[in-house]
Amino acid sequence: MNLRWSWHAETRDLFETLDPDLWQSCGGDPVRALGEVSAERLAALAGDRRFVRRLTDAVDDLEEYLATPRWYQSLGAEAPATIAYFSAEFGITEVLPQYSGGLGILAGDHLKAASDLGVPLIGVGLLYRAGYFSQGLSADGWQLEHYPSLDPHGLPIKLLRHADGSAVVITVPLPEGRTLHAHVWRAQVGRVSLLLLDSDIEENAPAERLVTDRLYGGDEDHRLRQEMLLGIGGVRALRAYCSATGTAQPEVFHANEGHAGFQGVERIRELTEAHGLTFAEALQAVRAGTVFTTHTPVPAGIDRFPKALIERYFAGFGVPMDQLLPLGAEEDPSKFNMAHMGLRLGQRANGVSELHGHVSRGMFRDLWPGFDEGDVPIGSITNGVHAPTWTARELVEMGTQTSSQGDSVYVDGPVHFDGVDRIPAAELWATRRQLRARLVDEVRRRIRETALSRGATVAEVGWTDTAFDPDVLTIGFARRVPSYKRLTLMLRDPERLKALLLDPERPLQLVIAGKSHPADDGGKKLIQQMVAFADDPEIRHRIAFLPGYDIGMARYLYWGCDVWLNNPLRPLEACGTSGMKAALNGGLNLSIRDGWWDEWFDGQNGWAIPTADGVSDHDRRDEVEARAIYELLDNQVLPRFYETDRDGIPGRWVEMVRHTLRETGPKVLATRMVRDYVQALYVPAAGSTRAMATDGYAPARTEAAWRAHLLHHWHDVRVAHVEATGAGDTPEIGSTVALRAEVELPGLEPADVEVQAAYGRVDDADGLHEVTTVPMAHEHRDGSRHWFTATVPLERTGAFGYTVRVLPHSEYLADPAELGVVSTA
Repeated sequence: MNLRWSWHAETRDLFETLDPDLWQSCGGDPVRALGEVSAERLAALAGDRRFVRRLTDAVDDLEEYLATPRWYQSLGAEAPATIAYFSAEFGITEVLPQYSGGLGILAGDHLKAASDLGVPLIGVGLLYRAGYFSQGLSADGWQLEHYPSLDPHGLPIKLLRHADGSAVVITVPLPEGRTLHAHVWRAQVGRVSLLLLDSDIEENAPAERLVTDRLYGGDEDHRLRQEMLLGIGGVRALRAYCSATGTAQPEVFHANEGHAGFQGVERIRELTEAHGLTFAEALQAVRAGTVFTTHTPVPAGIDRFPKALIERYFAGFGVPMDQLLPLGAEEDPSKFNMAHMGLRLGQRANGVSELHGHVSRGMFRDLWPGFDEGDVPIGSITNGVHAPTWTARELVEMGTQTSSQGDSVYVDGPVHFDGVDRIPAAELWATRRQLRARLVDEVRRRIRETALSRGATVAEVGWTDTAFDPDVLTIGFARRVPSYKRLTLMLRDPERLKALLLDPERPLQLVIAGKSHPADDGGKKLIQQMVAFADDPEIRHRIAFLPGYDIGMARYLYWGCDVWLNNPLRPLEACGTSGMKAALNGGLNLSIRDGWWDEWFDGQNGWAIPTADGVSDHDRRDEVEARAIYELLDNQVLPRFYETDRDGIPGRWVEMVRHTLRETGPKVLATRMVRDYVQALYVPAAGSTRAMATDGYAPARTEAAWRAHLLHHWHDVRVAHVEATGAGDTPEIGSTVALRAEVELPGLEPADVEVQAAYGRVDDADGLHEVTTVPMAHEHRDGSRHWFTATVPLERTGAFGYTVRVLPHSEYLADPAELGVVSTA
């Protein structure tokens, strides 16, 4: 029942030994396998001393993994005792199908890496009785959705119960006096517990039983009830779980996307009822401990509900409507924006790659009017992937993830997996071929099954036995199928692609997979186009679209593909972690410089597809970028793969593989990502939580009063005059400029503000670039007029400019831009 087996190879080997054929037919599900294995087989194994010894070793290994102090335990008392992590989906294993794509897989990898690091995380999500959906194809290549009914009692999860054995039941109020009830299921992910709320229980009316029917299904009303259960019910489930198990209540609440935003509203309600705080005071306390991660690079990807729907559902909830609605306010006054609420409820926020952080600051800058895009308080932590889940064990056993620096978790600064340097090129190449051959076997099996499911007879599928070739360059493309990911870009010139597939000297083969959202007919048409192309008898042995993309299929792709293709419309890919998983296995990326690839492409770990960023005509842009892909394949990728020495080894290709494993591998680890979250966000958030809660939340009350007072007077704050001295007629590098600013602060004190001198390179339109800021010291006052001074150095040639700006200042602000107000000279 501990899902560590899903990434621990030795434990999976043990389960497989029960009955290899049964293990295969059960899809690698130990709960199913143990339910179906014969009593005779169990009796035989019980008498097999070698097996019992292996079993005992596995138990000891798990107990040691769960109990031994790890990296997090070295941080000391400042680290939070417990962290809650909310997500609408979690991809832990294909046996627990509660994910649709990258967001869920990322959340699953976050939990696994937290477990490996010893981070006391508790995941919170929903248990969807039909998961997302199982994908099939019709005879004409149209996506078909099947919704299997999942029985929680057959899954590796346990019902959360009270001490008397009764099931814990969580309630969430609904309009018209109705109540939504939910059971709480607990999945154990190594050291981390994952709580999944389930509304399909007897206490609910039929409509409420369907709230957790499927992931990302239903209308606005349905989605709102799901998100209320996730946020409000999730907090209540946490309280019940911590109480039942004696676990410390969370100090930090991490909302993975806007779906979980209502967790902050529920915590505000708790504080107003339990401690008598006003909404504004409770908001300060809640914001202090909240982290918000956005994964959305386009406004269209954000959940937005009609404001009237929010008013109906929260009318009797216990928070003032005139305070709640502004949290989700946006440009359209009739809408309630979940991402905006996430940002307003979270004192700390981040995107999921450096480029996505930049995109997010531009996308949400209207929430901080008056600030330059670079000052918007949204940072970035680049995603990572869980190496034990996604790396082929053959590569791990060869030492591709070892470093002379020691355990990468304990290394500050760049890590290099230099163990790969000791592996002979022939051995590395042989292992890559072995993994490619394994993928080819899996592709053949799947295309045969798919052909039969689409109406072919057994007599017509004999060609699948020889489809694909373990010695041909293999390219993978697998991801969700929204339009911006451009599944069919490679089909832009069908004849040219066909020529590449069938080249007699340097052929390539393509494995493609991905699901379209059930309501996205545009995405389904793209799949249909791809399937129609791949159905051509002339090329079907070289290209395949595989339905049913899930974790189980993905592993084969990441292990076996030589090249991972990614061609989104830049900059619409927030991160793109699939290419990271390929890199951990020595796959080379061929990608648009978007998401993580924009920051970690180094010229030796793959190829960057040139982009036509300035071209507004989408058709023309697709044409230019598709041609760039064909030319890279023709002129660089294929020649390098097929250029071999007399031993048949492509030396330059193997060195790119080696470089990728050594330099890119350590960067893409989920343990690196979770470490970054702990150090940059969780520890500071815990400190803020504790500060706000001292003396019966006195600081929260004081801070709320200070903010209200400051904002009331802010419209009168003004930089009246700035003068500069000391530069002379011909300023020189190395000299300084003395700045003196007169600032009007009616109703405020100098301690309420931070006055900054901002300087840098100035353009022809008087815009400042490469800006540096220094605080200005308070010199003296005359009533509400104050003088501040600073000295700035002249450090660069060219046009120099400066300005003075006034920002709010409080010891409890995580960023001076937090309140969204600034006054500039």
